[in-house]
Amino acid sequence: MRDLGEYDYVIVGAGTAGCVLANRLSSDPANRVLLLEAGGKDNYHWIHIPVGYLFCMGNPRTDWCFKTEAVAGLGGRALNYPRGKVLGGCSSINGMIYMRGQARDYDQWAQMGNRGWSWDDVLPYFKKSEDQAAIPLDDFHQSGGEWRVENVRTTWEIMDAFRDAAAEAGIPKVDDFNKGNNEGCGYFHVNQRSGVRWNTSKAFLGPAKDRPNLDIVTHAHVKGLRLSGKTVTGLDLRVAGEDAGVACRGEVILSAGSIGSPQILQVSGIGPGDLLQSLGVEVRHELKGVGGNLQDHLQIRPVYRVEGTKTLNQRAGSLIGKMGIALEYALFRSGPMSMAPSTLGAFAKSDPSRETPNLQYHIQALSLDSWDKPLHPFPAFTASVCNVRPESRGTVTITSPDPFTPPAIQPNYLSTPGDRKVAADALRLTRHIVSHPALARFKPVEYKPGAHLTTDDELADAAGQIGTTIFHPVGTCKMGTDPDAVVDDRLRVHGMTGLRVVDASIMPTITSGNTNAPAIMIAEKASDMILADAKARAAA
Repeated sequence: MRDLGEYDYVIVGAGTAGCVLANRLSSDPANRVLLLEAGGKDNYHWIHIPVGYLFCMGNPRTDWCFKTEAVAGLGGRALNYPRGKVLGGCSSINGMIYMRGQARDYDQWAQMGNRGWSWDDVLPYFKKSEDQAAIPLDDFHQSGGEWRVENVRTTWEIMDAFRDAAAEAGIPKVDDFNKGNNEGCGYFHVNQRSGVRWNTSKAFLGPAKDRPNLDIVTHAHVKGLRLSGKTVTGLDLRVAGEDAGVACRGEVILSAGSIGSPQILQVSGIGPGDLLQSLGVEVRHELKGVGGNLQDHLQIRPVYRVEGTKTLNQRAGSLIGKMGIALEYALFRSGPMSMAPSTLGAFAKSDPSRETPNLQYHIQALSLDSWDKPLHPFPAFTASVCNVRPESRGTVTITSPDPFTPPAIQPNYLSTPGDRKVAADALRLTRHIVSHPALARFKPVEYKPGAHLTTDDELADAAGQIGTTIFHPVGTCKMGTDPDAVVDDRLRVHGMTGLRVVDASIMPTITSGNTNAPAIMIAEKASDMILADAKARAAA
């Protein structure tokens, strides 16, 4: 067995959070830090070309290639469930949208008993690494950090018209979704530098990778935690096909994401006792919430055919069009190859009684039946809309003691009456926006799900047929003090010593928007807490 030695901090997962942690914890040369990544280096060209997410999701070179269980709310469909398996993790394959969520999200976390997690508490950590280049700086933004934020580099006539129609429908035009209440319609800000994806590997590992006190090991798959009673002392691994081990004299930090972190805990004997016993896993620490509380944003994808304008369906539908797209990107790093999956966004309320917006739109100047299918042969746009505060809760559970067997992922989308009602109302709101004069000259016609569907049940069922994940799983190692909580408000695993979880799995409730920027914030805040706790222990 290969011995990797002993470290002060061992970070499992070089994804969005793990890269931040590796940078911050190794900034003190006295700390010896090991960063482990199950995937390889981020040297695949499609990682860096923004449209390359199409070639990274579902690709075992960059994706874990998970699949959900059949979901009743989706008509019994199972979904592909992309998760980054490469340096940079999901920040290497995601939609690049910079979105913090709403102040209400974090204030709710604090009201649930999680001290230090209110909007006022976390805003400095969003700003800490921000390098804002999209808008003028103000009290909410700063420049000079590691995490680059820029404007999108392509626009479409149909997108401008949708924004005008939303304004006519009472959804105001905005230029910044990241000030605490993101109501309005505007173009997203993206994590790119001059038309090239900016992932956390470039941003945070790049400046730190040559530090003598930081080691980075790729193709390292965790088999389990080493435990001495309730204390974590290291890890058993498989590195490039060879069994290996590492000792830890400080803390093991799980940053393997909302699927990987609960899986590692469960195969190590930390989790729901009944589940573990049924699979022959020795229960080392009963913690029933591990793998529960799974939340995700289900995007419902209504499609509208249009006339008198070009969409990506036409531009990418011919050889000449494709050559023009490639040339534009080669010369200017702009155009469709620089696109995030969505360029225009909107936040709105499914009904006026809502205190803050509970719907998010990702509007796209394209349409297709699914991401693995070709673009439609006619001009169209997709007004993808999701409930950003779903009630439905799912699970991530191991099905075998084998750490290499993928866990069962059951999101339970649309499993509550409330979520079904919001889905129906979201489709109605979309129709309302599209009916306004700003879009009339393009003669929009509802292609999916179909204007003949009108009742709540018809629309909710249709939402399940055209809905898919928008890749935001969170919550499976939730922070809190209740019996289902997995970590405390300093992200230490309840009842354990030397073990924390630092990734989106700690969210008690999902943020109202894309989850990548919140994961970076979580890692920034955790880094300060970890270093402060170590200093306090040393002084004791």
